[in-house]
Amino acid sequence: MKESITMLPKARKIMEQMGENIKLARRRRNFSTTQVAERAGLSRGTVWQIENGSPSVSLGNYFMVLFVLNLEKDFLKLAEDDQLGRKLQDAGLITKKRAPKRNKKQTEEDAD
Repeated sequence: MKESITMLPKARKIMEQMGENIKLARRRRNFSTTQVAERAGLSRGTVWQIENGSPSVSLGNYFMVLFVLNLEKDFLKLAEDDQLGRKLQDAGLITKKRAPKRNKKQTEEDAD
């Protein structure tokens, strides 16, 4: 028996929306769950779990279903525009640092 994964409600809703998006993509292509399962090398039950946004299904299985639906490039969009990370990085770049101390010998050479 698989362990259940505890998720925050917001994360759960996102997973469910992703599953719904995959289901709609499958239906637009007029594929049955059996067809998608066979082409992805998965069971029909796993495809059903994916379409319900189950967090216990591996990321690789989600990818294979997207590949069958010709949506594999959507995977590359994950964390593509990391606005928070960029802001944090920029904040770190802006911090002022002291100039390195000059040694006495270097100061005397600069005077010449």
